Amino acid sequence: MPSFTRNIGTVLLATVNLLASSQAQVTSSDAEAAYTALQQWYNGSTGLWIPSTGWWNSANCLTVIADLAQIDGTAKSEAESVFSTTHSNAPSYEASMTKVMGANAMPQTYYAGAMPAGMESTETTANQGWLNGYYDDEGWWALAWIAAYDVTGNSDYLSTAEYIFNDMAQSLNTTPCGGGIWWDKAHTYVNAIANELFLDVAAHLANRASNGSAYQEYALNQWTWFKNSGLINSQNTINDGLDNSTCQNNGQTVWSYNQGVILGALTELSKSTGDSSYITEAQTIANAAISALTTDGILHDPCEPDCGVDGSQFKGVFARNLQILYKASPQSSYATFLSDNANSIWSNDQENNQLSVVWSGPFESPANASTQSSAMDAIVAALATS
Repeated sequence: MPSFTRNIGTVLLATVNLLASSQAQVTSSDAEAAYTALQQWYNGSTGLWIPSTGWWNSANCLTVIADLAQIDGTAKSEAESVFSTTHSNAPSYEASMTKVMGANAMPQTYYAGAMPAGMESTETTANQGWLNGYYDDEGWWALAWIAAYDVTGNSDYLSTAEYIFNDMAQSLNTTPCGGGIWWDKAHTYVNAIANELFLDVAAHLANRASNGSAYQEYALNQWTWFKNSGLINSQNTINDGLDNSTCQNNGQTVWSYNQGVILGALTELSKSTGDSSYITEAQTIANAAISALTTDGILHDPCEPDCGVDGSQFKGVFARNLQILYKASPQSSYATFLSDNANSIWSNDQENNQLSVVWSGPFESPANASTQSSAMDAIVAALATS
């Protein structure tokens, strides 16, 4: 090899190493600091992170705290207190809310007191506990209580998840698309996220509930429908939903959270059945998503930086579920991906332990419980796979 070629290679390698070394390597202490910042937005009287973020986002806040508690004994005792407070207080929270699908199938949730002029509330959580008019909201809370159960072994949390799932199951096979569930109780949309969450909750319960075989059957049937529904496109990524009139893939945005929930669902289904083909299916989707949604190795959603309260939650869901897949079948590329994203967040998207929406930076002010918990998902996932 000519000497000038070797020299250029040496300079390039040194530059890469310098850039890598400039990234802060995220630590458990950083995760604990991020948790402390998240809890600045926690309202103990309601057990929620409202008004900083919303109802379904609060379920994801609870989930990332549970995931942190799994790997950090320092956080566990405080996490158990948060679980108890939320489980006791959140069902009484009175929140009028409505959801719409905005441009590019971006869900937008509006709450009483912050609704655009002329938009009236259509759903209220009051007197319904964990149930409301949206099956995706219910699915997030079911997964949150399963995560809390995994930390504590408290059967009340598992029972809550089963109670929520039973309500979701009332929608099964009522769509015009040969199966699946609706996004909402008003029956306006058959989308990916509600159906993935139904599959994910069923698969989790199959591995935890006393009547696991019944949940396994739900999960197997749901996956068969989902795989054949057309939601997974020819690039092995998942579009937002199905066209109401044709039940064909509507070609809407490939959001990161739709690529994420399915990974956890298939991993849990593989565990339940002992069938490794579900892991292979999950890896195909994960690889396609990483290829489609990253720039220089960092995950992005097309709404950035203006993702609102809903879209700012999405990326963390992918990171969380990629970690679940990794734990079942370690792939070094996934660990590297999670580490790179976590390190970028801490180096480029953090101010005073608060974390914002664009993981490559710069920090977008203000942060909130949605951006914080989402970015924490990546940090916790990186620590869990290191």
